[in-house]
Amino acid sequence: MHAPGTTPDSTAPRSTARAVAVIAVLAFSSLCAALMQSLVIPIQSELPELLGTSPSTASWVVTATLLGGAVAMPVTGRLADMYGNKPVLVTSSVILLVGSLVCAISDSVGPVLIGRVLQGLAMGYIPVAISMVRQAAPPHLRNTAVAGVSATLGIGGAIGLPLAAWIAQDFDWHMLFWVSAALAAVMTLLTLVVVPHLRNAHPGRLDVVGALGLAVGLVGVLVGVSKGNDWGWAEASTLGLIGGGLVVLLLWGRYELRHDDPLVDLRTSTRRPVLLTNIAAVLIGFGMMAQSIVVPQLLQMPEATGYGLGQTILQAGLWMAPGGLMMMLFTPVSSRMLTRLGGRITLAVGASVLALGYVVATFLMDAPWQLMVASCVATAGVGIGYAAMPTLILNNVPTDESAASVGLNSLMRSMGTTVAGAVMAMVLTAQTVDLAPGVTIPAESSFTWCFVIGAVAAALGALVVLFVPKDNPGALDDDRQEDQVDEADADRTAGSPDDRPASRATTNPATSETSAVG
Repeated sequence: MHAPGTTPDSTAPRSTARAVAVIAVLAFSSLCAALMQSLVIPIQSELPELLGTSPSTASWVVTATLLGGAVAMPVTGRLADMYGNKPVLVTSSVILLVGSLVCAISDSVGPVLIGRVLQGLAMGYIPVAISMVRQAAPPHLRNTAVAGVSATLGIGGAIGLPLAAWIAQDFDWHMLFWVSAALAAVMTLLTLVVVPHLRNAHPGRLDVVGALGLAVGLVGVLVGVSKGNDWGWAEASTLGLIGGGLVVLLLWGRYELRHDDPLVDLRTSTRRPVLLTNIAAVLIGFGMMAQSIVVPQLLQMPEATGYGLGQTILQAGLWMAPGGLMMMLFTPVSSRMLTRLGGRITLAVGASVLALGYVVATFLMDAPWQLMVASCVATAGVGIGYAAMPTLILNNVPTDESAASVGLNSLMRSMGTTVAGAVMAMVLTAQTVDLAPGVTIPAESSFTWCFVIGAVAAALGALVVLFVPKDNPGALDDDRQEDQVDEADADRTAGSPDDRPASRATTNPATSETSAVG
């Protein structure tokens, strides 16, 4: 007799050693996918010349990956819930490989944009890996595994900057994409060989209309927000995209509520623990991205300003790298906190530490090592928070919606980072000083205000989390055990699963808001 919720061909790690290998592959591959976020940042200012295009068009090389990732995360999550995790993971790895190769052999903006969109789509690997690692890990490693894989969203961006800066400085820019292609090839091979096929028996149909509606709405809002500072916030194009995107998302939400098999179950997403966790994800994502934008600029600002630190982009990346390592080092700490304190308190602590990092930064801006200390404090908070978010989500959604729900949570983090980019750009251009005739740069007070805003966003995230119902692990475990017993009884009564009509499970293991756990 097979375990409830799995198909007969499912295979699970049968030993701790095998489970650790699976966890390591999922973490490594998620890190590779996350590296795409900062892959071209070191050459962003050179892209117009390299690609023979205008600066405004070249900026889409960065935006394209953001848009691809935003659309892919909830869609790949739903596909994983329907068809199994491994096929989606392998497909995402192959998409990353193809996208990287397209960019590596291209010299014009069109193919590079296509490749960058594909690289963004490959970031759908991450939420599926987070969902799967919880299934694959033995109980004593579960929190550590979820914390480690979830933290790769932040670690990849932090480590990717100095790595990409070094490659761009010493090699041709195409080498950035050849390296990413090599990483994608390794991802694909390891995922095929090491990762088992754990398929939840939750067949259904892909909501194509819902996927297209979500994609159109997200692209409209994200493009409008990310380009608003360049185009002008009062311009018709900016307002039209943001307003049109919001209208499409409202219509999409109405459609999803009426759909029998929606892409995103909005009724589940609006339950108090899930809704508040996703709101916190936006705020914490905002906080993470704010320091990733502001600190490198302050480090690279000319010393002639009196407050700039005169670092090269490679040096700035190296000063930022310890922050990424801090997230990695805090994985076991996050795991112990989740076990002892639960997801609610752990997430609140993470957001509070992130806010503290910004407070430290407002007082330590006079030397590179001071900003490094502030960044390490902030990224420690990000690591703790990113570990707790998927745990809170997974413990409060039905098993047949786990990957899609984690994908939506990852999307909320991305929304936060996008808004942060727009807000930081507005703040940095609101107060400027003249460095030379015709050359204006952000004033010192602009950087201080950015840190203050980041601290406020993180503090609000901590406050929101405190309204999540208190953890009650025992009640949830009992509910899940009862559900499994009921399913097993139904199997014995109705016969083989293959004899019964396929239907999507809708039972929520945590039907009461008060049974949320961390």
